[in-house]
Amino acid sequence: MDRSAFHRLFKSPGPVVTPVIHVLGAAQALRNISTAARLGAPGIFLINHDFPVDQFLPILREVRAACPDIWLGVNFLAQSGRSAFPVLGQLAAEGFALDAYWADDAGMDERQPTQSEAEAIAAIRDASGWRGLYFGGVCFKKQRPVDPALNEHSAHIARPFMEVVTTSGLATGHAADMDKITAFRRGLGPAPLAVASGITPDNAASYAADVDCFLVATGINHPGDFYTIDPARLAALLDLSRDFGAPRP
Repeated sequence: MDRSAFHRLFKSPGPVVTPVIHVLGAAQALRNISTAARLGAPGIFLINHDFPVDQFLPILREVRAACPDIWLGVNFLAQSGRSAFPVLGQLAAEGFALDAYWADDAGMDERQPTQSEAEAIAAIRDASGWRGLYFGGVCFKKQRPVDPALNEHSAHIARPFMEVVTTSGLATGHAADMDKITAFRRGLGPAPLAVASGITPDNAASYAADVDCFLVATGINHPGDFYTIDPARLAALLDLSRDFGAPRP
């Protein structure tokens, strides 16, 4: 998938804004989804920060059944595609297909000439029967540190293994270094890039030329509230995305 195809998929010429909901339960997730959908967010990710995957699955089934037409992605906290893709395949077989999986760690190793872990994950994905988009974490927060001099190479070698290479700042809520984003853009060429930490309505314009998708939670939540979207902050970020993508006179 190239950048143009990614933006066409979401009908978003500017960066695609996908709110990330830290899920507590189905009712709370649905309230946040309703807010995001009402404001025109083109997609939404759900994540299980507070409980294990087996408790998350009934919530995902309930949410998908209630929102059959909304683009929904998921992150199983700290789970790579090795464990996630079979679960996603089973959900799809049950009629609860999700549109994307975001993994914090895609298993890339820029120090090695071959990518055996990423290749194994790709084989598991193929066998799972799940056909959504894969947002794979590369040089991602809380993972093994990567020499910044190898950021461009890291992005380049990740391209064949996922639709959307996804990176971050040093921690949740921390903006990614602009030099890192520039290096990733060079390494990816025409492939899409997502950023999954530190984006806010105040700094998003700095990333908009090089980044194709903002996975954003704390930057659009009510201050001090990890679990509830602030409509005003999300609307401001969506407006920025639309303005960036609007034709210029």
